[in-house]
Amino acid sequence: MLRRIYDWCIDAAHKPHALWIMAAVAFAESSFFPVPPDVMLIPMSLAKPQRAWLFAAVCTAASVIGGLLGYAIGALLYDSLGHWLIQLYGLGDKVEAFRASYAEWGALIILLKGLTPIPYKLVTITSGFAGYNVVLFVLCSVVARGARFFIAAILLNRYGEWIRVRIEKHLGLWVGLGAAVLVAGFIVAFKLI
Repeated sequence: MLRRIYDWCIDAAHKPHALWIMAAVAFAESSFFPVPPDVMLIPMSLAKPQRAWLFAAVCTAASVIGGLLGYAIGALLYDSLGHWLIQLYGLGDKVEAFRASYAEWGALIILLKGLTPIPYKLVTITSGFAGYNVVLFVLCSVVARGARFFIAAILLNRYGEWIRVRIEKHLGLWVGLGAAVLVAGFIVAFKLI
């Protein structure tokens, strides 16, 4: 099954709708969806390393726009939808401490958490809930998400074929490591927030 999904992502890189699907995943991941856009960014960049820059730019733009939806959920809908999403991830009791830390460390929190596997939707919703300056939120999001996706693009553009051979040889291992990093991100989020 992993091989079919991987092959679909590799093949999708050659289709015009793939960019839109990746953008939709990046958008949704920043506000409510649990799967990061890397699951499409990496295979698509491996299939077309010369377009890795475009893929990273699309992920960045869609992620920041999706982050604005997460911000709006926190700012406008926290009492209903935002609270439900935070409870879904089991972080309800930690939101107030996270919110209080924005007074002193808001930009640093957004920059650091935007680069890590910590679910970015938690940052976007809490940023809105905390009333963090939306212009600074967008600027920090562009820097953090852009750095994350463009670092991947640089590596995949430069070492794409070498990386592709190793991923395809040990696909299960790499998917397992990716899942472990994602789970570790949730665990770290539970402890830090």
